[in-house]
Amino acid sequence: MGLDRLKAQFNGQKSLPNTQNLIRPAQWRHCLAVFLLLVAISAHAVELQASDYTAVERLIGSKDAIIVSDHQGKILLSHNVDQQRIPASTLKILTSLTALNYLGAEFRYVTDFYRDDHDNLIIKGHGDPLLISEVLNAIAGRLKQDLTGIRDIVLDDSYFAQPLTIPGVSSSTEPYDAPNGALCVNFNTVFFTKVEGRYVSAESQTPLVPFALDRVNASGLDEGRIVLSNVGDECTLYTGHLFKHFLIEQGIDMSGSIRLGKVNKNRDTLLYRHISPYSLEDIISKLLEHSNNFTTNQMLITTGVKVFGSPGTLTKGVRTVQQYAEQHLQLDRIHITEGSGISRRNRITAGDMNKVLNAFYPYRYLMRQQGREYYKTGTLRGISTRAGYIESTDQKFYRYTIFINSPGKSARKVTRLLMKQLH
Repeated sequence: MGLDRLKAQFNGQKSLPNTQNLIRPAQWRHCLAVFLLLVAISAHAVELQASDYTAVERLIGSKDAIIVSDHQGKILLSHNVDQQRIPASTLKILTSLTALNYLGAEFRYVTDFYRDDHDNLIIKGHGDPLLISEVLNAIAGRLKQDLTGIRDIVLDDSYFAQPLTIPGVSSSTEPYDAPNGALCVNFNTVFFTKVEGRYVSAESQTPLVPFALDRVNASGLDEGRIVLSNVGDECTLYTGHLFKHFLIEQGIDMSGSIRLGKVNKNRDTLLYRHISPYSLEDIISKLLEHSNNFTTNQMLITTGVKVFGSPGTLTKGVRTVQQYAEQHLQLDRIHITEGSGISRRNRITAGDMNKVLNAFYPYRYLMRQQGREYYKTGTLRGISTRAGYIESTDQKFYRYTIFINSPGKSARKVTRLLMKQLH
């Protein structure tokens, strides 16, 4: 007999039941003992739960927020859930969810290659964030089927408007500050080192072309990774120089220059449309694992093009996220200025992020996994955030959001306590 049934049987009775009709004395003593034991166990469980939650609350300050819910939506723990906080990189979950909704999980970026009447090769980018050296080499091999020689390499980056200024992105040499554009390679970064006093590429698949070497020399660093800029179209021009290297390696001669221009579809001939080997799910998995700001905002701007048309702009991307949040999640209080979480002007409540996690649940496998936890972290100066799912013993999933906006506190410490409590 369970505790709830025992309570139901005895509650409201002013005297002991007639044991001749209900239960014999020996059985009564046994049931009473069971009842008292269950009460004691229940009280102890509540005490443990309260103790653990109190420990969690000690790590949450007045500037912070937390929410924990079970798979049915029951709120198990909450603090400041309706107050807007800085989400940092956990915002990438919402940006990814928006892209999945409008672009589709199997969406793939394309890059087009045209030839004009003067034997110039025109490359038109559409924002592919994973145009990396290995992909460029494969493209050059494919172009070899149609080309033996070219004059100029003409770069068309008009699919995204310029300048593209991302709030929170500075002019530092850190990869998380890489600028965005419609035609970019290797995340707009160059990875290098020194061997016997000479600069060389730190990646075997990527040559250190003269165009990039000039930037490396100017950095004054012995090794590391520099970020290219959009000043003077540096990012786009680097794409052309890297393509030139791989084309020549494939035996395609080039006699002209590398410059910017635009495709004329009425006159130019499409030679090859490159379809990315990476689906949108692949891209999201990589950006969530590595917390790549460049990739996230490429995806954000692309989603904006899908909804509002080209050229892609940050404003269109942000409008698309807000539209999705309002129409599909019934969230009308979010405030975002870009998609990666690098801006400190982004704001969302923990309660709203909980709704985002509910919608993202079918795609939780795209997140980083550690044991029972699927999660995304976020870090800015004085900010520590974490959001995701914790699997229970019966294969259900708790949702949790932790927004630490107090300097010196850690979302990871809170998560450790939750992992002990949630089974």
